[in-house]
Amino acid sequence: MVVSTTSGVFTASNSVTNLSKAAICGLFFLIGCNETDFTEICCYHRNGPDGHFADALVVCTKQYPAELAPQKDQVEGTLFDNVQLISMRQDMAQVVSGQSVLIRSGNIEAIGPSGSIQAPSGFRVVDGQGQYLMPGLIDAHIHLSDEVELAAYLAHGGTGVRNMSGYPFHLTIPERYQDNELFGPDFITTGPILNSHGPNENLIQQIVTTAEEAREAVRQQYRQGYRALKIYSNLTREAYTAILEEAANLGLPITGHSPEGVREVGIPWEKPFEIPWEGAVGKGFTTLEHLETIVWHGLRDDLDEQKMAQLADELVASGDVVTPTLIAHRRLVLIAQTKGEYLNRPGSETINPFVRLIESGSENYWKGADVSDYEAPHAAYFITAAGILHRAGVPLLVGTDAGSFGIIPGASMTREHELFIEAGIPAYNALKSATILPAKILGFEKAGMISPGFKANLVLLQGNPLDNISVVEHSQGVMIGGRWLDEKQIQALQKAARDTSMLRSAGRAVQMLLAK
Repeated sequence: MVVSTTSGVFTASNSVTNLSKAAICGLFFLIGCNETDFTEICCYHRNGPDGHFADALVVCTKQYPAELAPQKDQVEGTLFDNVQLISMRQDMAQVVSGQSVLIRSGNIEAIGPSGSIQAPSGFRVVDGQGQYLMPGLIDAHIHLSDEVELAAYLAHGGTGVRNMSGYPFHLTIPERYQDNELFGPDFITTGPILNSHGPNENLIQQIVTTAEEAREAVRQQYRQGYRALKIYSNLTREAYTAILEEAANLGLPITGHSPEGVREVGIPWEKPFEIPWEGAVGKGFTTLEHLETIVWHGLRDDLDEQKMAQLADELVASGDVVTPTLIAHRRLVLIAQTKGEYLNRPGSETINPFVRLIESGSENYWKGADVSDYEAPHAAYFITAAGILHRAGVPLLVGTDAGSFGIIPGASMTREHELFIEAGIPAYNALKSATILPAKILGFEKAGMISPGFKANLVLLQGNPLDNISVVEHSQGVMIGGRWLDEKQIQALQKAARDTSMLRSAGRAVQMLLAK
């Protein structure tokens, strides 16, 4: 697979072995792509004397918004003065009043009482006027379909994201940051989702059944440049075991759903899972994703608080970390209870239109669903379970599953924080779950804390998030790698986030399918 990426243009070249021309054309027909369009052009090529469909797919799209273009700061550094500091340092109080923070070359250089640090010549001075300065937020579970979505995270104080289903273009994002071709939050990604055939299977996953297929899939992802694996619920025992072994050989961390094996009729209520819950606990997962999955697999869908407490103790003993993604399940209930109005709330215009199109069947289903018997009680139980996990000492990370229908990128970090509070988790701990904890656990280097030597990834808030965590949704300013974004620039990012490209997103999906 050869991929060259420029701003708004990619070329993918590969023999099409498992994706027909009909499938690709069908995808583009689905999104209403004409042969030419005022802003976007889709071109197909035949290649080779035998007339077989192509080795090439070129998608030319409108350019990215100017707000995502790197800009050289006109000043040498920044001094924040007169701020209330929420540093996330263990050796400091949760809030330290009257502080100054000096930023130089994208890093935090010094911290001290207000007035004790003088701004060098050529530095910007931001008078915090008693506002609250804290580390930028990290969303530990997103699905990125278009680079434009990065603007939504920045606009809501998101200075780091972990993408949980790798496409080829995701591999280029850190390089494009470094080469000053793109601007956005710190970015890490897993490879394409590894799964076996079953009820949770879908088109974007890399399907493996045998040990041989699983080992080769892991090696292939490693060759392509992915440095973390995501595994899924329906993996066969044979494939799962092989993935664990090959990942260990290559030094690749694993994250994702706990594999169940083949799901036969009667599972989980009448029959046990082929792979028991214990098959995932203590196996070195970076994170176990979704409380929904943990309750389904670990408790066999039994909403019993005592059993959850026992499971929490197991997770503490094993050292496992959980990303609950509470908003992902709550949104299903809210869609149903509002008969779909929830899908059109303010900010929904930043949800990728390609995602909405592809998942329109799911949207329509939940608009008319009766959630009173199953989904609503489960959503409530997941909140209770998150509190049980926290009180037991299980590390929890804030992840939203943004990039799925009904979940607004960026803003949903606040919704997840609010659900943490609803679960009885103190606000300071909830903020740790989006700052220092994911930075350490996921590998965002020198992030998640305000301390000398750390990255200047910061958020300035008008109110105290320890009193009202909802204030994190609307920043007075955001700093990413030393670049300061004021209120006007944040508003511009919010507007830019609406400019996602359906065709470019579809092209990214096809690029991923061709790479499998």
